[in-house]
Amino acid sequence: MSTTLGYVSFYVPDVAAALRFYVEAFGLEQRFLTPENDYGELATGETTLSFVAHGLAGDNLAAAGGFTPLDTGGAPVGAGIVLVTDDVPTAVEAALAAGARPYTDPVDKPWGQTVAYVIDPSGILVELATPVAAT
Repeated sequence: MSTTLGYVSFYVPDVAAALRFYVEAFGLEQRFLTPENDYGELATGETTLSFVAHGLAGDNLAAAGGFTPLDTGGAPVGAGIVLVTDDVPTAVEAALAAGARPYTDPVDKPWGQTVAYVIDPSGILVELATPVAAT
C-alpha cells in the first residue's frame, strides 16, 4: 500500500472568499471552484489546499456528529498551514493587506528559519516561514 498527502482541507463559511484571499495575499493559483461555490482548490505543489463550505461539510459529517467551525475572532485552533517564502516580512504585509490579522511578528529561529504567524479571514492559522537552513 502506498500513501501520500494529497489534500489539506479546511471548512470555511465562504469558499470563494477563502480562495480569493490566498490568491491575493500569496499569489497561489486557484485550480478549481464548484459552480455551487461549496468546494474549491488551490495549486500549492504536490499537496492541494482545499476549502469546503460549512453546509457541505455539515452534510458530509452529519452522521458522524458534525464539526466545530473555526473561530474567526479568537485564538487559532491547534492546527494550521505553513507557506514557505524567502521573504517573511513581505509575505506578512501582503497577508495583512488582503485581510488577515496579525498573530506574531517575524522571529529568527536558532535553526536558521524565520517564521511569523497570521490568521486568515476564515480563522485559519497561517505560518509564513523561510526554508529550514541546511546543516
